[in-house]
Amino acid sequence: MSEDHSHSHPHADPAGPDEPAMLTDYQLMEGAVRELLVEKGILTHAAIREAVEAMDARTPAQGARVVARAWVDPAYKARLLENGTAACEELGISMGPTHLVVVENTPEVHNVIVCTLCSCYPRMLLGLPPDWYKSKPYRSRVVREPRAVLHEFGTEIADNVTVRVHDSTADMRYLVLPRRPAGTDVLDEAALAALITRDSLIGVALPRTP
Repeated sequence: MSEDHSHSHPHADPAGPDEPAMLTDYQLMEGAVRELLVEKGILTHAAIREAVEAMDARTPAQGARVVARAWVDPAYKARLLENGTAACEELGISMGPTHLVVVENTPEVHNVIVCTLCSCYPRMLLGLPPDWYKSKPYRSRVVREPRAVLHEFGTEIADNVTVRVHDSTADMRYLVLPRRPAGTDVLDEAALAALITRDSLIGVALPRTP
């Protein structure tokens, strides 16, 4: 997919601050399956809690570390673009069964990530997805009008640069490899990682400048 975007940002809870939100069919199903697994002795509540806490502890710092390494190590960058899953595992980041595709921003192409069906997202590298990433306005508009959406994020892409939108799936995730900012030749890997934001790894923003 490709080209322009415009999108809305976080939305208020339609249930209101004082009314409990209704559980969705998927939430009800998840609860029923979870209790059945516990009842059968396949899982425990403690194991489920620990897994959720581990997932919540993930942050975009993992993705930033991967990109910073690619910026300073051309051989690693080549491996990352060839097989993102294996390259992340080189740094001790387990991607599980997920097939990670890394797309590189260049002077000719700017990449943006979306999941049009739900909220598939490289959580192992970026942590929990932001609310706007899961919202219907973003998921629909970034495909139709990506430049408009990027503009709403404060990101302007030159007209002669192609904006390419990549749609994640249940078994495949994307990560953007942003362009290294100019004037960062003297920075070490840790300092470079500090310039890389979650939004730049999704493609709706650019890295910070030093």
